[in-house]
Amino acid sequence: MSPLDLRPTLVMGARGHIGKHVLDGLSARGLPVRASVRTLAPGRFPAGVAVFAADLTDPTSLTLAFDGVAQVFLYANHEGVAGVIAAARETGVERIVLLSSGSVIHPTSAGNAITEEHREVEDAFAAASDLVVVPIRPLVLATNALGWVYSIRATGSLPLYRPDAVTAPIHERDIAAVAVAALTGSPSPRLSELLTGPTGISQREQVAAIAAAAGRDITVAELTRDDALAQFSRFMPAAEAEAVLEFLDDADAGNSPTTSTVGDILGRPATDIGAWAVDHASDFC
Repeated sequence: MSPLDLRPTLVMGARGHIGKHVLDGLSARGLPVRASVRTLAPGRFPAGVAVFAADLTDPTSLTLAFDGVAQVFLYANHEGVAGVIAAARETGVERIVLLSSGSVIHPTSAGNAITEEHREVEDAFAAASDLVVVPIRPLVLATNALGWVYSIRATGSLPLYRPDAVTAPIHERDIAAVAVAALTGSPSPRLSELLTGPTGISQREQVAAIAAAAGRDITVAELTRDDALAQFSRFMPAAEAEAVLEFLDDADAGNSPTTSTVGDILGRPATDIGAWAVDHASDFC
């Protein structure tokens, strides 16, 4: 057994939508794991899982969390990438599995502000040629729909920009399963190919799937671009809000693809949005 097999894997953001499934997937295989979160809270993880308080923008916390681990799963953060690289080198981390974005390799997403932040992170890791880094690149996250929860629960209606734009949202469990494959096998270019759900579906159809799973009526109202920009800008910087609308404009133009990558890697079909809606039905009630 190699040292990589003996030392634990650190899952950063281990309470997040994807991180928690990565932690569970590794644990289910009987592999040693370590979790990190920004703020420690008792009782959140199984007994025997060491938990560290760590932040990607705090190099000291990273060195402590990375010490003694073989590999790390983490989210892309352009503000903290230099500290991650330095901590990985200092502690002898052998592999980093980086949750990036499929927009980095999606041609019509080039120039989008969110795309370029992810590209900046990937480029920084690529320049650190002494580290083994495997980017995982989902294009559209099904969990984006959790941003609809407040409006649906409060009013039974949902204002949407480009409601008929078609994408192929991917279940967070499938993203995590690809990450686990990257953490437990030999690095392969296939692991970094574009990840999507199994079929294209419009935002309006996603809402219908959620309504069916939650057993409630949900109406959709179409937003103008100006109104959508104003709404998104309440929750994120204006440049990011504009980037989100650009993604939706691109999808509405028919440029959001569906790939077979998840099924090819995992040997099973990707999870469809109907199953995702059932998994999250209680969030919308």
